[in-house]
Amino acid sequence: MRKGPKINFIRDRFIYIGLYLIVIALGVGFMLLEKAHQPGRDDMGSIPYFIILSSFLLISCLIFDYIRQRRYYAQLRGALERSDELQATIIVQSSITSEQRMITFLLEQQYNAYMNELHNYRRQQEMHNHFVMQWVHQMKTPLSVIDLLAQEMIRQKYSKPVDMKQLSLSVQEETERMTSGLEMMLYTARLNKFEIDLHLRTTALHELIRSVINAHKRLCIRNSIFPSIDGEMWIETDEKWMTFVLNQFVSNAIKYSKSKSGNKTLKFWLKDNGMGGGILRVTDEGIGIADYDLPRIFDAFFTGENGRMAGESTGMGLYLAKEVCTRLGHGLSVTSVLGKGTTFTITFENSGIHMIHN
Repeated sequence: MRKGPKINFIRDRFIYIGLYLIVIALGVGFMLLEKAHQPGRDDMGSIPYFIILSSFLLISCLIFDYIRQRRYYAQLRGALERSDELQATIIVQSSITSEQRMITFLLEQQYNAYMNELHNYRRQQEMHNHFVMQWVHQMKTPLSVIDLLAQEMIRQKYSKPVDMKQLSLSVQEETERMTSGLEMMLYTARLNKFEIDLHLRTTALHELIRSVINAHKRLCIRNSIFPSIDGEMWIETDEKWMTFVLNQFVSNAIKYSKSKSGNKTLKFWLKDNGMGGGILRVTDEGIGIADYDLPRIFDAFFTGENGRMAGESTGMGLYLAKEVCTRLGHGLSVTSVLGKGTTFTITFENSGIHMIHN
């Protein structure tokens, strides 16, 4: 194809030219046989005319066909010379035959598919870069607090045991924030290889919820939040990923409830439908979410009014929770009343995903 278009055109039609020569040879052969069977006939002079006329028709057809397809060949050659460019595949537009039109259509479809894939990759890369910057910014806060507390310790400002205990609790709280941030970064990276890091099995959801509550027990006590679990349910899911989702609900409940005074509840309500599916509702008594923020809370990097007030949100927690639930085959929705609290609902399908029994 690197040769000239004329050479390529002729080479692609060698079979037709060969068939033409065979037809000419057969025609001349029949004429000679006819002459041999009828010696009295004297029409041998028609053979050169037959050859000349046939050759003229063949050459005329080839020239006409080449002129008709010349632009297509020129565009194809131009695309090959620019094959290292993204736009090369859409240069070829002047297709004539059905075969050329099919190839052109295929190239356009491949180009569109490639551009969509490239767009998705760039979007993911931009999201990752944005998340990393936000994450680094968020990690600076606990580091600064720990550094400040360490300086106070060096100056021996906390000489009483009660002060030392308060200092230890403050350091522990900041390290937990850092651990939560690191975990978020780790799960964000794992999400790109979700299928590899997936292990489905029948799981006691109420036990999973209990372990998540225990992990947040100290913060719940400190912020007067009283969790409760109503019901039991065994569902088909990935224990690790579901733990991540539940952690988001509990950490959000703590984050957005601690500014309210008095005791608050955090209720987990489970309803098993008896066919392998069911519903989990998680209701907190936090500050709630404004109606105009609700439609976007599962968008990446959306922090909303609550996130801006709390100043601790990356806008990735609920986005990742939604992504995880979707990939596990679970539905996730939210309702909220501003000032009253928020309810997250996970719907587990009866046979949404493959089941691995213990």
